[in-house]
Amino acid sequence: MFADRAKIFIRSGKGGDGHVSFRRELYVPNGGPDGGDGGRGGDVIFEVDEGLNTLQDYRHRKKFVAKDGEPGGKRRCHGSDAADIVLKVPEGTVIKEADSDKVIADMSGENRRQIVLKGGRGGLGNQHFATATMQIPKYAQPGQPAQELWIKLELKVIADVGLIGFPNVGKSTLLSRVTNAQPKIANYHFTTLNPNLGVVDIEGAKGFVIADIPGLIEGASSGVGLGHEFLRHIERTKLMIHVVDAAGSEGRDPVDDIHKINKELEAYNPEIAARPQVIAANKTDLIYAGDEDPVERLKKVFEPKGIRVFPISGVTGQGMKELLYYVSEQLGRLDDKPVIFEQEYFPEDELIHLELPYTVEKEDGIYVVEGPKIEKMLGYTNLDSEKGFAFFQKFLKDTGILGELEKAGIEEGDTVRMYGLQFNYYK
Repeated sequence: MFADRAKIFIRSGKGGDGHVSFRRELYVPNGGPDGGDGGRGGDVIFEVDEGLNTLQDYRHRKKFVAKDGEPGGKRRCHGSDAADIVLKVPEGTVIKEADSDKVIADMSGENRRQIVLKGGRGGLGNQHFATATMQIPKYAQPGQPAQELWIKLELKVIADVGLIGFPNVGKSTLLSRVTNAQPKIANYHFTTLNPNLGVVDIEGAKGFVIADIPGLIEGASSGVGLGHEFLRHIERTKLMIHVVDAAGSEGRDPVDDIHKINKELEAYNPEIAARPQVIAANKTDLIYAGDEDPVERLKKVFEPKGIRVFPISGVTGQGMKELLYYVSEQLGRLDDKPVIFEQEYFPEDELIHLELPYTVEKEDGIYVVEGPKIEKMLGYTNLDSEKGFAFFQKFLKDTGILGELEKAGIEEGDTVRMYGLQFNYYK
């Protein structure tokens, strides 16, 4: 089966923690801080590989994790940065956040390589936090946390023109006749299980890429049959050739067929249903003299709506030239920019983490909290006012300090000290 969808878990690398250490040298009894910085965590990068045309590589392996940055060391030693992880995908792959279905990246057009999750920055060592009032900082900055995400990969073929219609109306035969594609052709429903792409070259006119979208059925927009798997490949096409069995060789009415397929397109995505169409009335070699010419009937119903009807035969080649020149002319009037899905989900904004270097230690029965941002915050907050104290409580909660104190075993009535401030802890 053609692999055009996958759901995988990705995680960038955590930044390495900064190090806490002090110079220990002969004749230097009180050496200053010399803890080194942590290394950067690995990014998760997606890259287009021209040699791939399916998402087969992601059907069985579901988890992709970049390595963490190395912690800093003594004597100002910087931890090593972690290697990035590069995931190869075929052109046309759309990356979406799994829960919201919002687009993170469209790997097509000029976008050949994109960082989807950034690795965490390495934390600063304690050498950076020495101040006039705090000459021996006993804390370092932790590395920035990793980012993680469940994502969906969807391959949407890149073609100017899509061939649509019920199964067994002759789309594959048409494609094989007008392009260099070699689709499997047989008289079975759902013969085509994966999109076939071909390039149409026309003398004296601009060529185009055409895709044989697997046959649709009623209920396709609701996922009946292989509906959703097929419909997603129409999303990039600018124009559709609606192929019908004009001869009604399988007992179906061609006019009714067109209405049914267009109803499915409308239900799936009204914007796609509104794109230009042209009708290829196929199998005219099987039409015999009767009461009514089915091609004329198609023209009567659809040409007043601006949809041209071309009688063709995929077997004999009749009418192909006129159809292809008309399609080329119509494409020339449309915007020639490729259909690209704009980014809707930004992991950097959605997965933001608050960074705050601080330490929580217990000394002589007192919980001591230290950190440069805490010292700065205390300097501009008036704790004697009700508003200032409420801000201070929110600061402790939002930064995780209250949580760390509770992890350290603090109980009601215990004393907490933060530089010049000392208070008793109550929930």
